[in-house]
Amino acid sequence: MLPEPQDLARLRAIGWPDDDTAREALAAAPGARLARVASQHRTAYDVALGPDDALMKVQPPMPWTRPRFPPDERAAVGDWVTLDAAGRNIVAMLPRRSILKRGAAGEHHRQQLIAANVDHVLVVVGLDQDFNPRRIERYLVLIRASGADPVLVLTKADECDIVDDCVDLLMEVAESGVPIHPVNAKDPASTAVLHPYLGPGRTVVLVGSSGAGKSTLTNTLLGREKMKTNAVRANDSRGRHTTTARVLLPLPQGGCLIDTPGMREVKLSGDEDVADAFEDIEALAVDCRFRDCGHGNEPGCAVRAALDEGVLDEARFLNYAKLRDEMDAAATSQAERKAEARVMGKALNKRLKDKYGRR
Repeated sequence: MLPEPQDLARLRAIGWPDDDTAREALAAAPGARLARVASQHRTAYDVALGPDDALMKVQPPMPWTRPRFPPDERAAVGDWVTLDAAGRNIVAMLPRRSILKRGAAGEHHRQQLIAANVDHVLVVVGLDQDFNPRRIERYLVLIRASGADPVLVLTKADECDIVDDCVDLLMEVAESGVPIHPVNAKDPASTAVLHPYLGPGRTVVLVGSSGAGKSTLTNTLLGREKMKTNAVRANDSRGRHTTTARVLLPLPQGGCLIDTPGMREVKLSGDEDVADAFEDIEALAVDCRFRDCGHGNEPGCAVRAALDEGVLDEARFLNYAKLRDEMDAAATSQAERKAEARVMGKALNKRLKDKYGRR
């Protein structure tokens, strides 16, 4: 099942990449129609068939509704799915090209899917009290693990007198290859620098804290007032959540955008590799005397030497160590949950065999 030529442009406008990998995956999938998940409800999904069509409510496959079905194997916003001939039920989900997720808020270590099949993640940070290099580093750890490419968008550049100084504080981020764009989120001419990420067949997702300007930026990119915006509090530059659910929006530039609620907590899921966002520290660690150096009190530690010499920023290193420990804890908890699920699954199978016998 491949898209008809007349349908291809409509699919490209909601992010269909139409490359060899995508076409091969679609050809192998059962189902009669291709759609993209635009929003998710407790027991159903809204899917898009094109940029101008009304969303269709569809039902998930029965296994997805079972409590112990793996959450990451259910569709998320941005997933491509095939539908039955009637267009009422999801038949299959295509393999993902990327999946952005985080640890769910709270004390437990569960994963929350944010968006699937994203090409670029725009990290929106306000150049006010929202500006926090340490939180930016945390975002980059999550994004590097997703398979998507990060782009840093610094909003409220028109209200900030020290834009260049703020960019200088992100020198390591820029040197790692992450594009940094200071913009006035209300000005179409200023935000035009983001258009190369928004072309046909491309999908971007916005992440950032409440009040950073995500909804304002979305409205400017869309060219209309689609997303509600609120003023931020003067004392801490925080805003109320104006986006309450992830939603997929076709863009006039040809691609589509997924807007997300502001994140109160940017928590690691356990699948990340902190080294990807701290290449400068990892490069120093190569010269440590011991391969498993923890960069504490070990002799011959090149990282500690760089700290002592002022070559490495101490706040950046402390954040690296914090994220590394958090990632290890999340990964351990995730492994324990999987082991517990296997044990419970075996116990359930044994009870069923004891009750009904082998078949």
